[in-house]
Amino acid sequence: MLDDITLREVFHIRVSWLGAVSVLTITLLTLIVLLSVLIVYTPIRNILPGYNASLRQQLIQESARVDSLQTSLTLQRQYLDVIKQLTAGDIQSDSVQSLDSLQRVERARILEEGRNEVTETFKAQYEQKERDRLLLFDTPVSQSIQQLFRPVRGAVVQSARPDLHVYATAVTTAKNESVLAVMRGRIVQVQRAEDNTFTIVLQQAQYLTIYRGVTKALKTHGSSVEAGEAIGLMDGDHNLEMELWDGGKFVNIEEVIAW
Repeated sequence: MLDDITLREVFHIRVSWLGAVSVLTITLLTLIVLLSVLIVYTPIRNILPGYNASLRQQLIQESARVDSLQTSLTLQRQYLDVIKQLTAGDIQSDSVQSLDSLQRVERARILEEGRNEVTETFKAQYEQKERDRLLLFDTPVSQSIQQLFRPVRGAVVQSARPDLHVYATAVTTAKNESVLAVMRGRIVQVQRAEDNTFTIVLQQAQYLTIYRGVTKALKTHGSSVEAGEAIGLMDGDHNLEMELWDGGKFVNIEEVIAW
């Protein structure tokens, strides 16, 4: 650069390829460092795509937490208001009986109104039957009979009638109810019937327990089972028919199992 009046050199710059590349590199590095510092240490990073996903999730969680705390505070405030009113005598405490109490009272009233000669006769017969059933456990029976498990949860719909050559006790059950072994023993027979149910025979010493109407057999022939172990399943549509034999002699299963 020359002075216009004196034509003397005032300033000069010597440019080379190496110098130009160096200046450009330093400039780019400086810009990169400044932008990195700006993004990392300023809120401008939140406007970058994909960077604020965690922040958004955190804001949603905090908002839900604040709503939950606000609801809890509102309920607590209402509860305290009721306590204050009860303490001040502004309102009376609720004296309404519970639903269970009302049901018991209503049931007692219905039974009292419906008491007549027929119901009293049925009640007496039922109580006598229950006393006779309890007395069965005082009679001397074998140790194996005393340890019988209840084979299934259900209700007896048909009792055995040996006088009519009906030796099975029919029990209705719920769907997917397990059929249990009444005693420890071995499965000596698993046979499919014409209605696609199974007949399972369990033997222990001189005792034979016959299960008919089992929907699905869980044990095979020759399997050893423990008392109370599941040997089959019921579908709820078929009744379980059971027989118990002691050395070839019929035993009424209702007399040795408390249903």
